[in-house]
Parts: sequence; structure tokens; C-alpha cells
Amino acid sequence: MRRVIIGMDPHKRSATIEVIDDREKVLAQGRFGTDTVGYQAMLKVGRTYPDRTWAVEGCNGIGRHIAQRLVADGETVLDVPAKLSARARVFATGQGRKTDPVDAHSVAVVALRTNGLRQVAVDDTTVALRLLVDRRDGLGRARTETISRLHHLLLELVPGGAKKYLSAPQARALLNTVRPRDIVGRTRRQLASELITELAVIDKKIKAANAQLTELVTTTGSSLQELNGIGPSGAARLLGDIGDITRFASRGHFASWNGTAPLDASSGDQERHRLSRAGNRRINRVLHIMAIVQLRNDTEGRAYYRRKLAAGKTPMEAIRALKRRLSDLVYKQMIRDANAARTGPGGQAGAALQSSAADPIPKVSSSEQSLPGPADTHPRTLLLAAS
Repeated sequence: MRRVIIGMDPHKRSATIEVIDDREKVLAQGRFGTDTVGYQAMLKVGRTYPDRTWAVEGCNGIGRHIAQRLVADGETVLDVPAKLSARARVFATGQGRKTDPVDAHSVAVVALRTNGLRQVAVDDTTVALRLLVDRRDGLGRARTETISRLHHLLLELVPGGAKKYLSAPQARALLNTVRPRDIVGRTRRQLASELITELAVIDKKIKAANAQLTELVTTTGSSLQELNGIGPSGAARLLGDIGDITRFASRGHFASWNGTAPLDASSGDQERHRLSRAGNRRINRVLHIMAIVQLRNDTEGRAYYRRKLAAGKTPMEAIRALKRRLSDLVYKQMIRDANAARTGPGGQAGAALQSSAADPIPKVSSSEQSLPGPADTHPRTLLLAAS
């Protein structure tokens, strides 16, 4: 039999599939539940075709649960980005109206026509890193919210309020100096005391999360923390979201993917570039933090920033240029780590992380190239020489 593609539009409790051959002839369709009975029925239908490939939309989103079950059962699964299936749907129907069968057909057609789609692998260390760093970021947001509420109460209890950076013991000591006698003041003090207890618990969880992240990042053999401005959380975010760095053909592709490469906005004789607001914003945030840390210390990054200011750039433009250069530096470091992992002592192949990144292999158009490039008229510094 000919090779077939089984396109799937997944949902939480159901999945709609369509089977097409290499000529886009529809061979079968169906809607199945994602419980044990429904999944086994769907798998039975798929296995009637010996040469089959499953194509699932959003394998790092709503389709993750069923894609991982298929991979665990020995099936070949391709991750189809929702953006590509949406384009195929519009081209096929002339409008963007969605139904589950139409979506399944679009996913199957994309998988048949597109080369380079990511093959889904069993969850590995990168997934664990992503889960842990998401948890760490959530704890950070919870701490910020708790501190904000605590400051609001302390401002009503203590003249002038508390200092900006406040720890739980400091807040407790400050609260102990207040003994209100009216019911409003006592209520504020009670609520502030509860918030201080919550803050202490959050701080304890953050400390444990940082230790766990540090340990897991160390086991990967990554050297990202050697770069100035990247700690355990930043390294975990880079490793978790990027996965296999070699899926990026060049540092320009990587910069376009993380949003640090400016976009060409030229028109006629006017040549200009604008800020890219696309890309992985979590990785962009890591690079922004890295840039800010380097600006606060005597680093090559700060020297590069000052050269840009001297060349007439605004502070924001200089930071963007620095982030673009740091993107190259991170790319170079991760490529070096990947090569070291693949070739161990004596030239033997070592362990390598499988890609489980949330985005497909990037395809960069001419308007998305890294313009201007990292080359500059100024001499390159040791830290920022990422070529």
C-alpha cells in the first residue's frame, strides 16, 4: 500500500482524524474519544495502514497528551504548527471557517506537502526543565503580588511604609512594632501577618525550586551559566524552550526566532528596520535580563552598549543591539555544548538532548534576516565575538 498521512485535530476529550494517501485522496475519517476505549479504536483504524505517519496539530499544546501516547505506542508522529494548518485551510476553502474535519484535512495536507516538520519524541530532560522553570516563574509572580499587597497594608500601618525590597523576617520585625487599638488597624495587622506567613512559604518554595533547577541544569552538561547574566532559571528556560539548538541553521535564524533580529521595513529609496515583536518572548526576556545584568557590571556588554550610544543610538536602540549580540553569544555557546555532547572523549558519540521545543524549524525570509548583522566597524570583544 502507498504511504498514508493521518491528520488529527486534537481536543481535550476528542480527536478527529482524516487519512489521505500521497495523492491527497481521502481514505478514511472519524471522530474518537481520547479515553482508553476511544484511543484504542482510533489506533486500530490507523494501524490498518502499514506505511503510516500521524500528523498532530499543536504537539506542545492541546495535542501533547495524545501525541505522547502515540509515540509511546511506537507510532511516528509529526508536529504540525497551527499557523501552517490555518494557511492550508484558507487556501483550500477560500475562508477561515473552522470545523474539526476541515482542520484534520488541513493538518494532513500540511504534513504531506511540508518537509522538515519536527518528529515528536518521548518527553525528556528539556520537558522537565520547562515544567520546573514555569513553576519557578509562577512562584516569582506570586511573590511579587504578595509583596505588593503587603506594602499596601504596611503603608496604612507604618508611617512612610516599608522599604522596597522586603524579606519576610524584615516585614515581621516591622509589623511587631505596630500595636493598633481600633478594629480597622487590628484587621490590617492580621491580614499583613497572614501575608508575611505566605511570603515566607513562597520564599521557601523558590529556594527549593532554584536548587532543583541548578541540579537538573548541571546534569545536562550545559555551560550556559558561565555567561554573564544567565543563572539557573535563565539556563533552564533556554534549554527547555529551545531544545535542540542545531535545528537552527544559523545564528540569524535563532535571532529571528527569539525576536532580537530587526525586521526590514524599507520602502522605495528609504531603508530602515523596525523592532520585531514576534518570536519566543520567554527567550527574549532571558536575553533582556542578561543585557541588564551586563549593563550593571563592568563587562564587555556594557562597553558595547556605550559604543552604540557614542555612535548616536538611543538607549533603547543600544539595548536592542546588545540583545542581538547576546543572542549570537548564546547560540555559539549552545552549539559548542551540543558538539561536545555528541562527541565525547576519544571521539565517541555522547548523549544529546532530543528536541522538544515548542516551535517548528524556523524558515526565515529575506525580510526577517538579522539586519544589521553582528559584524560592526568597532573591534569585536572577547565576550561578544559570537561568529
